[in-house]
Amino acid sequence: MKPSSIRWFSLADLTLLPAFILWFIWRLQFSARWTWVVFIVWMAASFLLHRDTPKTLGWRGDNLGPATRQALVVFGPAAAGLLIAGVAAGAPRHFPSNLLSVMASYGAFCLLQQVALNSLVHNRMLALVKEERVASLLSGAIFSACHWPNPLLVPLTFAGGTAMAWMFGRVRNIIPLAIGQAVVGMLVAWASPAAWHHHMRVGPGYYGWPR
Repeated sequence: MKPSSIRWFSLADLTLLPAFILWFIWRLQFSARWTWVVFIVWMAASFLLHRDTPKTLGWRGDNLGPATRQALVVFGPAAAGLLIAGVAAGAPRHFPSNLLSVMASYGAFCLLQQVALNSLVHNRMLALVKEERVASLLSGAIFSACHWPNPLLVPLTFAGGTAMAWMFGRVRNIIPLAIGQAVVGMLVAWASPAAWHHHMRVGPGYYGWPR
């Protein structure tokens, strides 16, 4: 494929796919829920068109050690801070009966988000923006926009998305990033009052949360 074509396809991934995700969040999930399939097909087609490999996508085990150590440096202090804040704020001390089910489903969702954020969006961003810090900020901004209008998640996902994109650019492995995101995300939900994050809902669901 010609370099010019690759750039155009990368630009489409960075503009049209996030636009479709927002369209789904705000409209399609209520009128044509089946269209979530478009998201999966788009990602698969993009990986094929760009001739991605498990290494470029971060689906690998050979660098799991360095990737895990890097993730611990970022996620460790965040998790510790949230634990301290939650205890100080009197967050619930008991575990829900369906904790394992919640952890499994949320962990799978975080893995999907990492595939979208890093295997696709940040990889394409790096193909267009050579300055890694700028590329990470732009990827974080796209990640954050998909959490609108939640006033807690928008700034947190901008900071977290930028950090995760930066870590992925340094050591391509999405496994520690997905685990770290899942742990920190659950701690945010636990440590913060539900009135702040409306059970982590975004789009119309944020406004539909019972007050």
